[in-house]
Amino acid sequence: MATTLLVVLGVVLFLIVYIVMVYNRLVKLKNRFKNAFSQIDVQLKRRYDLIPNLVETAKAYLKHEHETLQEVIEARNSALAAIKGAERHPGNPAAMKSLIGAEAALGGAMLNLNAVMENYPDLKADQTMAQLSEELTSTENKVSFARQSYNDEVMAYNTQRETFPDVMLAPMFGFMEAALWRIESQEEKQAPKVSF
Repeated sequence: MATTLLVVLGVVLFLIVYIVMVYNRLVKLKNRFKNAFSQIDVQLKRRYDLIPNLVETAKAYLKHEHETLQEVIEARNSALAAIKGAERHPGNPAAMKSLIGAEAALGGAMLNLNAVMENYPDLKADQTMAQLSEELTSTENKVSFARQSYNDEVMAYNTQRETFPDVMLAPMFGFMEAALWRIESQEEKQAPKVSF
């Protein structure tokens, strides 16, 4: 009788330890993809801070292009609001979809601004514009690397939560699938050209 009780206690203890290990592993992986998202967040906010400076510099040259400049500012503000929503729930499919859509709209607005600026050689030669362009290009590269890192971490998390036996325990503890940063349309897959 005592041996049976010890075996049962041993099995129960083993299950408890195993469940704690699964839980801790999922927490670690979730925190890693949240950290990777925060790296995207930092770079996107840097870009959002650069855009108003770019628009202000361009205003002096683009007096007749108010609509294009306004489109860029509105798209930037929408993207900034979307990133704030995604910050609260990194990996949430709805928040990520909203952010990706806002980023696509901002990319389109920036492409339109770039096309308009091509017609203004004085603007392209402006030193401040050249510096902002360089900073924006550098930031775009950092955003791209941060997105890749985020997707790698999300993939590791999703893979772990979908493997047996974690797949049975993950929903019990609230570990839901995290959304990858996916770009759907071919136009969005093209990096915005920021040479002014």
